[in-house]
Amino acid sequence: MSVTAIGTIGIIALFVLLALRMPVAMTMLIIGFVGTIAISGWEAALSTLGGEAFEITTTGTLIVVPLFVLMGNLAGVSGMSRDLYEAAYAWVGHRRGGLASATIVGCAGFAAMSGSSIASAVTMGRVAIPEMKRYNYDDSLATGAVAAGGTLGILIPPSTGMIIFAILTEQSIGRLFMAGVLPGLLLTALFLIAIYIVTRRRPEAGPPGPKADLAQRLATLKQASAIVGIVAVTIGGIYLGVFTPVEAAGVGAFLTLVISFARGALDRQKLQFVILQTLQTTATVFMILIGAFVFIPFMALTQIPSNLVTFLVGLDVGQLGVLIIILVTYIALGTFLEGLAMLVLTLHITFPVIVAMGLDPIWFGVVVVIVLEMGLISPPVGVNVFVVKSVAPDVPMGTIFRGIWPFWLAMGVCLVFLVAFPQIALWLPNTMFGGG
Repeated sequence: MSVTAIGTIGIIALFVLLALRMPVAMTMLIIGFVGTIAISGWEAALSTLGGEAFEITTTGTLIVVPLFVLMGNLAGVSGMSRDLYEAAYAWVGHRRGGLASATIVGCAGFAAMSGSSIASAVTMGRVAIPEMKRYNYDDSLATGAVAAGGTLGILIPPSTGMIIFAILTEQSIGRLFMAGVLPGLLLTALFLIAIYIVTRRRPEAGPPGPKADLAQRLATLKQASAIVGIVAVTIGGIYLGVFTPVEAAGVGAFLTLVISFARGALDRQKLQFVILQTLQTTATVFMILIGAFVFIPFMALTQIPSNLVTFLVGLDVGQLGVLIIILVTYIALGTFLEGLAMLVLTLHITFPVIVAMGLDPIWFGVVVVIVLEMGLISPPVGVNVFVVKSVAPDVPMGTIFRGIWPFWLAMGVCLVFLVAFPQIALWLPNTMFGGG
């Protein structure tokens, strides 16, 4: 049997196991290990398994994962995320669709601490959905805003998706973080425009809330200053070259821990919850990376990725045509594959194509993450939709999916902007450290 035939069987088995809901990390690890045995024998397979597992678990830069996850979990249990939402609520809640807009702003702010779309959706959903229900918001708008706002967690730095992209493609984590800032702000603005359009067409979907006076607004800003300050120190420190991403993660986690204790927001039970959640998320990310680094060498042995790269680069559709094919494929895969799984399964094929066409890899990282965001709310999988369903169990799934479409289209518009104007993503990383 040829290596290509073995690879084809491996890919089919991979999708079958994923359809049977086997965890993506174990699926890649098993297929990669068994496939390597079939091509190169037991010794090579065991060497790959042991060597890659050791390399991933001893990669120093990956310490940013538990530290940023810890920072986000602490912000959630200490009430900092609620402070952020209440500040946004006080300033825009009195406008039509204001509570939904406050939710988007709150998600964007919390994303700058958590790096996780699921954590952002759960944390802000628990705060925002009851408020929007209280003011008779349409369920589709309320849940759609939370599901879409949560996706900002993997675009606005620190981003777990960006970290995995950087590890898999050997790019700078710091530059990728900076590349996500302006696109993250652009997407936040597009989400707010989507809410404006929805409530303009259907005013009853987002009735205005009570108007806060200036004193109340200033008080909420003061309360939210802690989370804003931590974000400014960590992200600003990376941009100015004061911190490496690892150092920024350590500083951010330490400051969040100190402020949480100072507020009296941490007891033994909450601290235990934070530690367990951080360990669980970190273990998941590390297992996905180990699985990926066992699966990718197997695919390289099959020659399927190199053949696909040659095929795509040789297509007579131009640079833009190949890019559109890649992005449409990602969007289609996002309808049934979880975001990080899609990233680790496809990058060894798509990234060499991008490099061969002379496109900027940092820019491509941002584009891919936005497509992953689209997948997070795309039916039928839509991980963030299921997360929001767990927060709002009384809202039908169909209602939630109906509410995400304006935001999904906003992501598409953001994608068009980035393809047309790559400097939106590249300006900050090209100016950090004096342009390095």
